[in-house]
Amino acid sequence: MKRRVDYPRRGRRGPARFVPSWRQLLGLAFLGLCSLGGLVGWVYATTPLPDPNPDARAEATVYYWADGSQMVSVGAVNRQSVPLAQVPVALQNAAIAAENATFRSDPGFSVRGLARAVVGMARGGELQGGSTITQQYVKNTFLTQEQTVERKLRELCLAVKLSRTQSKDEILQGYLNTSWFGRDAYGVQAAAEAYYGTDVQRLDPSRSALLVALLKNGDLHDPALGEAHRRRAEARWRYVLDRQVELGLMSREERARYTAFPEPRPRKPAGGLAGQVGYLVDAANKDLRNRTGLTPEVLGRGGYRIRTTFDRAAVERLRQAVEGASPRAGAGGGGGEVQFGAASVRVADGAVAALYGGVDATRHFTSNADTAGVPVGSAFKPFVLAAALEDGRIGGPTRGGGGPGARVGAGGRGAALPGTLALRRALVRGDQDAFRRLGAEVGPDRVRDVAVAAGLLPGSLGTLDASFALGTSTPSAIRMAGAYATFAGEGRRAAPYSVVSVTYRGRMLEGLERPPARRVLDRAAVRELTRALRDVAVDSVGAGTLRTLGPVAAGRTDDRDRIPAAWFVGYGDEWSTAVTVFRTAPGGGGLLPLDGAGADAPGGAGSLPLRVWSAYMEGAPPGGGGAPAAS
Repeated sequence: MKRRVDYPRRGRRGPARFVPSWRQLLGLAFLGLCSLGGLVGWVYATTPLPDPNPDARAEATVYYWADGSQMVSVGAVNRQSVPLAQVPVALQNAAIAAENATFRSDPGFSVRGLARAVVGMARGGELQGGSTITQQYVKNTFLTQEQTVERKLRELCLAVKLSRTQSKDEILQGYLNTSWFGRDAYGVQAAAEAYYGTDVQRLDPSRSALLVALLKNGDLHDPALGEAHRRRAEARWRYVLDRQVELGLMSREERARYTAFPEPRPRKPAGGLAGQVGYLVDAANKDLRNRTGLTPEVLGRGGYRIRTTFDRAAVERLRQAVEGASPRAGAGGGGGEVQFGAASVRVADGAVAALYGGVDATRHFTSNADTAGVPVGSAFKPFVLAAALEDGRIGGPTRGGGGPGARVGAGGRGAALPGTLALRRALVRGDQDAFRRLGAEVGPDRVRDVAVAAGLLPGSLGTLDASFALGTSTPSAIRMAGAYATFAGEGRRAAPYSVVSVTYRGRMLEGLERPPARRVLDRAAVRELTRALRDVAVDSVGAGTLRTLGPVAAGRTDDRDRIPAAWFVGYGDEWSTAVTVFRTAPGGGGLLPLDGAGADAPGGAGSLPLRVWSAYMEGAPPGGGGAPAAS
């Protein structure tokens, strides 16, 4: 019977019988290619486009300072996806030139690159290399990073399918948003912030080339990691630029302009929510929840970009002011821990420029700037005086020379009380009896209404009893600064807020529009109140500070207050700033007296809020301290 395959070969002897002929070798090769083609076809037909990996779509929620610079990125994955329109064309060209020159025309894979990968595998090397931008996007988005034949085959099939269902711009956008650049940065926006502290759309071609160089391996090409890393980064950076010239994506004249290596900024330790940042984020989250209903749980899913009102320099200045005034550890004895809380609000619109929430948000979890439970004492008396002035209940001279029975504000009701000048002096002296009588005459309910109209929350107000006028209420520093800002605005109120705008995956969120400031108190009454509070400021603040800031009006606690806290709240024509100091019992068992807490500070514990306020305001830019002119 005749054999169909002449193997072992007839007419040969010894081992030569087992050496295939060239026809047999060609047939085997053809059979292998057909089998491989069939396998690829089967895998292609049976491999649908899966859903993206959760990690590939995960983004951080990013908070920004008032000037637009990034404050912090919060989330498990440091990624902020951006549309391709926000990525400079120079960066797009650099990525294509360095990673996949045929990207715009290939079917999702490169035959030459695939051949290199197969040869490398045949030689015993790792199964890597030869991947197009589309294949890398598939690997980043749909697959794992394992190096196996099965994964590589699936990558190839999915790349072809993706090329048929998405445009090249969509694929490039996905690739640039999912790639890793080192420094825990996923995507070009996070990379631009990590290496240059800016938005990706502000990168020039030189910086863009370095970011693309990092795609090779961020850890090996980060110049900050050592001299060898820097040499590799410079070499790859030059290659990316030169490659663009070679492909006609950059002119030689433009390339000649980029000779200096674009040094990235140093690596920063991941500070996250440490220091004051955690308190700022908490304030922004509360503002968003109150105004839009967005909860921290929703924000935690990522994808939000939140522009806040916080001024980086002002926050730092307030922190330094507190640290400069803080008593030494253990000073004064008595146990417990001295706590500071502060907030600074812009008079014109209620924007919170700065706050101090505590020593560190990762160690002291409750923000002292937004805490309840700290009585405000005599710093509440201006609301009592405002209510009396509104109702015209104050008799006597208004400037030390008016006729008897003079009134300020709405028409009077009931018996006349001591004149404005007398009450101004009582306010400076801290006369408790005078304001207890005034509060009783005006009525606690009327005082409460004025305080709420000015901006205090009803839930923070104390029991409407005989001591209500003396400051048993417990508003936060943010609310006190906001309410005094109403006085600075001559009776026009703008509620404090911390968030300017929010976008979610590029779409602007609605519901953050703010109504203009509205009148809640009589202008003439508030002007008279400001004159009284200027007397307090003159008695409190040094002459040098007043010369620097201009006219200032203020409320404060004093030695006659029988409360375990001290306050100073002052305002000028632009800013209203409130500072509180209190002492907490060990284990969170309530408040302790401040006696001795500021033993190392001139003036004792009661002077600490004033010291913080003065240091903060003296460091402010000119023009922010003066109070509004009163006629």
